[in-house]
Amino acid sequence: MLNYSIYRHPENTNWVTFVHGAGGSSSIWFKQVREFRRHYNVLLLDLRGHGKSKLAFKDAFNFKYTFDFITDDIVEVIDKENIAKSHFVGISLGTILIRNLAEKHPTRVQSMIMGGAIMKLNLRSQVLMKLGVVFKSVVPYMFLYKLFAFIIMPKKNHKQSRLLFANEAKKLYQKEFIRWFRLTSEINPLLRFFRDKDIKIPTLYVMGEEDYLFLPSIEKIVSIHEFSNLFVVKNSGHVVNVEQPEVFNKESLSFLNEFSV
Repeated sequence: MLNYSIYRHPENTNWVTFVHGAGGSSSIWFKQVREFRRHYNVLLLDLRGHGKSKLAFKDAFNFKYTFDFITDDIVEVIDKENIAKSHFVGISLGTILIRNLAEKHPTRVQSMIMGGAIMKLNLRSQVLMKLGVVFKSVVPYMFLYKLFAFIIMPKKNHKQSRLLFANEAKKLYQKEFIRWFRLTSEINPLLRFFRDKDIKIPTLYVMGEEDYLFLPSIEKIVSIHEFSNLFVVKNSGHVVNVEQPEVFNKESLSFLNEFSV
């Protein structure tokens, strides 16, 4: 089972579950935990092979992960804690997992907050992924990771985010990185399905105005999905919760308050 931490609220029965991105860990939410636990029950988890979620022996020879496979890990945790329904907050690839969980278990998802959401890979992103597939077994994974991080978050004010994710990614093994990278083989059809289907669960996209790879596609999604809203954070890149935590927290909590019981 995944490593996870819980902060229980003495009165509120609503839950907020945080899902980090590839190469990160639950520690990337350190600027959110204090504020969110004042209002909600909070669940933080480390995805498979990340943070303190060590690879189980039975999965050591599982060379191909799928989004369903990793989503089931999250469901296992909320089942264990008897969390019938939760708000979900994700960043980067974590938003894909949240959206997939909502597709498979819509009654378990109260609302979704998607920070730095990935809902379409533009041409540059797809070229990056194909290069990664070619070189993933021969080039040190940290070189690839740092290169991708710099392309996604190139500006000086993105440096903190780049360093944070690079430091967390160092905890991965090369083989684990390759397993996660192979997820790209199924990402395009999955994202196309998500873009085409309005799941009718309240969703807030929180995107940095400098998130040039992913913001344009989110703007299009919000224009056609009835239950989706977009908040664009000024002077921020891809990892909005780290670069502009005060803004991220304020807008996210305001949104959650509308859909909590």
